[in-house]
Amino acid sequence: MIIKVLGSAAGGGFPQWNCNGFHSSKVRAGVAGYKARLQSSLAVSADGSNWVLLNASPDIRQQINETPELQPAKAGALRNSPIKAVVLTNADVDHITGLLSLREGQPFSIYAADRVLATLNANSIFEVLARDKVSRNTFELDQPTRLEGGGVDLGLVVEAFAVPGKVALFLEKGDAGNNFGSRDGDTIGLKVTDAKTGKSFFYIPGVAEIDPPLADKIRGADLIFLDGTLFVDDEMLTQGLLNKTGKRMGHISVSGPDGSISALRQLNVKRRIYVHINNSNPILDENSEARKVVDAAGWEVGFDGMEVRL
Repeated sequence: MIIKVLGSAAGGGFPQWNCNGFHSSKVRAGVAGYKARLQSSLAVSADGSNWVLLNASPDIRQQINETPELQPAKAGALRNSPIKAVVLTNADVDHITGLLSLREGQPFSIYAADRVLATLNANSIFEVLARDKVSRNTFELDQPTRLEGGGVDLGLVVEAFAVPGKVALFLEKGDAGNNFGSRDGDTIGLKVTDAKTGKSFFYIPGVAEIDPPLADKIRGADLIFLDGTLFVDDEMLTQGLLNKTGKRMGHISVSGPDGSISALRQLNVKRRIYVHINNSNPILDENSEARKVVDAAGWEVGFDGMEVRL
């Protein structure tokens, strides 16, 4: 099974288009230790020929251009694509708007929880994905789903499960007392398994906390790609970038007693990689003290073009 990181940044990418904050200004200036990053997405394949996207970022066109494996085959039909399916973990703008770039009558399958598909169905702009070409498939939480797309068995099984989190910002209702109207299925994690080898990994780009059920699920895993949005909960406030904390946005912090480093310390996950990293996060600086903390804890900071094989 081949896994490629197409984008390792949180929404807006790095640098964000309208941000001249400390880190964004450094990467624009070409300061050593900083890398530009596209918005969060993975690609996975069981055979190296047929690929599944885990979330469809607004940067998908550039991600395809930078990933030869995702480009049309030179032989065969004039219009073709190795992308056979897209699996969505939530309805965030940063994870669904790339679907609009996958129009043009190419057959593939979309898989998502019912709450996420309801968002697509409610917005007529997604009808550019002709339903006779692009199937919309609901998976049941905590049940294995064999992925197919374009008439091909993709050799991958996905198990989706609810994780602590929050409904997409543009779908918020009410207030913090009811978690802005969030319900199970608004944010999910994925366990992706190679049907032939049985090897599996977890992809959880958005999560508010590692609660006991989630800890039990990922315990002893071979590999996890996890939400690395913020290093500390209030970093966007202290940097003057936004008046929201990580908790308000439904994201766990990397550091601290309730952070992901601490939460996974005793779970024996063999390989741990941060993705979905916000432009405020000091781990984007390879020479920072925060990066040293992450490295010392045995974590990796994912980067665009990173490839992992299981």
